[in-house]
Amino acid sequence: DGASISITYEQGKLVRAVTRGDGIQGDDVTNNIKTIKSVPLQLKGDYPDKFDIRGEIVLPFDGFQKMNEERIANGEEPYMNPRNTASGSLKLQDSSVVAQRPLDCLLYSIVGRNLNIDSQFHMLEKAREWGFKVPTVAKLCKITDEVMAFVEEWDVKRHELPYETDGVVIKVNSLQYQEELGFTSKAPRWAMAYKFKAEQVFTTLNEITYQVGRTGAITPVANLEPVLLAGTTVKRASLHNADQIEKLDIRVGDTVFVEKGGEIIPKIIAVDLSKRPADSKPMEYIHECPECGTELTRTAGDAKHYCPNEYGCPPQITGRIQHFISRKAMDIEGLGGETVELLFKGGLIDDYADLYKLTKEDVLPLERMAEKSAENLVNGVAESVKVPFERVLFALGIRFVGETVAKKLAKAYKNIDALKEATLEHLTSVDEIGERIAQSVIDFFANEKNIDAIER
Repeated sequence: DGASISITYEQGKLVRAVTRGDGIQGDDVTNNIKTIKSVPLQLKGDYPDKFDIRGEIVLPFDGFQKMNEERIANGEEPYMNPRNTASGSLKLQDSSVVAQRPLDCLLYSIVGRNLNIDSQFHMLEKAREWGFKVPTVAKLCKITDEVMAFVEEWDVKRHELPYETDGVVIKVNSLQYQEELGFTSKAPRWAMAYKFKAEQVFTTLNEITYQVGRTGAITPVANLEPVLLAGTTVKRASLHNADQIEKLDIRVGDTVFVEKGGEIIPKIIAVDLSKRPADSKPMEYIHECPECGTELTRTAGDAKHYCPNEYGCPPQITGRIQHFISRKAMDIEGLGGETVELLFKGGLIDDYADLYKLTKEDVLPLERMAEKSAENLVNGVAESVKVPFERVLFALGIRFVGETVAKKLAKAYKNIDALKEATLEHLTSVDEIGERIAQSVIDFFANEKNIDAIER
């Protein structure tokens, strides 16, 4: 469990190392990777002319402990966990500082042409021959029982490993089968992660508050007595929706069990009823939007409550603009979430079309806005008109139109005018577009406010 890395070799020499980033675009960390002793700068043996090798940068427990002992001795705050420290190390500007950190690199996946490798297991053996540090615990299994025996063995033995791990990855061995199985929009169909049971702790639920998302969806949030969980201090956890609260009968003042779902977002999984206060009262879900006071709605079959005040509820307005400017959408440089809030509160923007009329003079009076920042913001907005249509479509924030659906629609319709005129029948004939998505697209273009914003 570390930081993902992809390293390119040409003629046996390390030429580039890149982090995973958002899966499309990462950061170049070549100089920092060259300082890690277990990463070979020059390969040996019968390596191919050009290939990428992927793996994880980890910080072993021993090295992590020594780093923290030094920090405490210097009167500094200790680091929270090895994974975040490894990831943070790669982003440091000074590679001489990175060289002093006891980072390690485990590699396990080769990508390239004419590799003369026919299986995953063969790949690990060849990588080891060429000089890479490859995990020695990989096993070739013939039947599912062998796979599960391996998983159960390592659920216990993982605590003996010198670094953090959170599961076992199971892969189809034949590279030809891998190619035939292909990928979904998010993951390979030929690999599956078996996650070990998440770490659990218990703490007190102090208060329940509510957040309003850009689509108007209401998410209840548990505010907890701070507790250390899987290396980070947890103060809040998602309660998902009213049904989840009712199912677990969660109440303020309860002692609750918290775990990190998928090791990232904390969630409440149970209540210790034996510690419930005698004066405890059942939780009553809110009826009005906490931000604008509008009566909440809930449609049959939908787990979430919604605020229907789409164009008058502040977090929905700013949420739509923040989605519009995000990295996978318009990717507007010089403009972040906090600045969007300031622009909105200052009465300068009310929707994403307003961004395109901002001048340097408009934004300079904003808090913490210097001349250079103001210039960057206005230039970033001007540059964003070069973004391809599929990303503009995703940026508009049409309900149910995520990245993958936006690509399908952009390919089928080529421009916004063609999409605007599309019928339900025509939309549902597009690959992977069902009736729910099609109706959402039609509803979006039936709204005058959306049409006005697009025109502007």
